[in-house]
Amino acid sequence: MEKKFFKVTIDNISIEVEPGTTILQAARKIGGDVTPPAMCYYTHLKGSGGKCRTCLVEVAAGSAADPRPMPKLVASCRTSVMDGMIVKNITSERVMDARNGVVEFLLINHPLDCPVCDQAGECHLQDLSYEHGTEGTRYEFKRRTFEKEDIGPYIQLHMTRCILCYRCTFVADQLTDHRVHGVLDRGDHAEISTYISKAIDNDFSGNMIDVCPVGALTDKTFRFKNRVWFTRPVDAHRNCDKCCGKVTLWLRGDEVLRVTARKDEWGEVQAYDGKPGWICNDCRFHKKHKSDWVIEGLTNVNRHSVIAQGKYPGLHVPKEFLPKVMDGRKPKLLMDIHEISEVNKPEIDLSEIPGPPTSKTFGSQQ
Repeated sequence: MEKKFFKVTIDNISIEVEPGTTILQAARKIGGDVTPPAMCYYTHLKGSGGKCRTCLVEVAAGSAADPRPMPKLVASCRTSVMDGMIVKNITSERVMDARNGVVEFLLINHPLDCPVCDQAGECHLQDLSYEHGTEGTRYEFKRRTFEKEDIGPYIQLHMTRCILCYRCTFVADQLTDHRVHGVLDRGDHAEISTYISKAIDNDFSGNMIDVCPVGALTDKTFRFKNRVWFTRPVDAHRNCDKCCGKVTLWLRGDEVLRVTARKDEWGEVQAYDGKPGWICNDCRFHKKHKSDWVIEGLTNVNRHSVIAQGKYPGLHVPKEFLPKVMDGRKPKLLMDIHEISEVNKPEIDLSEIPGPPTSKTFGSQQ
């Protein structure tokens, strides 16, 4: 029996997809600017989507059988395509105006923590506000603020930064045996927290950090250690009996500053053999030496990302010409600046420092 496909047109680009495919998934097959942003939808988490409203699109024609347009904008992550459907994303002024409004609402209570936030450089809200935000705010009231909360030995919660995408609760529901955190209260009082300050201590709790689109959930072993664009991401793997063992190592020199799951171009965990590549806490928090891993090579990062700056997988280092000119003899060094000034001495492993590497920390180890 011949497989049936639906033809859908998004921003004047047509593509054929299987029935049941959402508009967002169809747009991701096309790629580029045609794809709507998504802050709450996550492919590998059942029930996600429909909360942030950043993926709203305009349906200009419902289907070939019923070409009437949908009167309101729809969430592309929750709306399935129909044969002959025509969708407008960046070609619709209604969509762009609505997206600007949604971003303004998301930023109402969000603090300006980008200069100190560990998520800076890989934050989806940062990218969204850069594209659709304004230079100022019309909000004149007091913003919601929360105290920082440790929800486990490795994770710190900054509820002030949270946009209530619910991704972390879906991870706890679908990856672990029992969930001890969730959304408390309702309306503008809603917040993510644990029940009676219970600690999250399951083996896959670290994946909540990977799915968080903002800096609300941070890795306590990496806090304030470095900026992501100063680190070098490499793909690596190890034999692990708990997870797939395929990760991205974030290096500064030979130091492993943090370990994350590998992500695709949409910022979601990559899938292997049809299964998402979640990683366990042992791989994420305890394997912080290069000797623990088999390095595969430099991670392929989108060239528009600030993380990709200065990282060239095809770089050829020029050969030293002085020994060749001097018939193989090494040039005499007048002075070794590292010996004279004691620069880089003693060697300090940033990954081994329990807190932020401040001047006080460096002074105590000299």
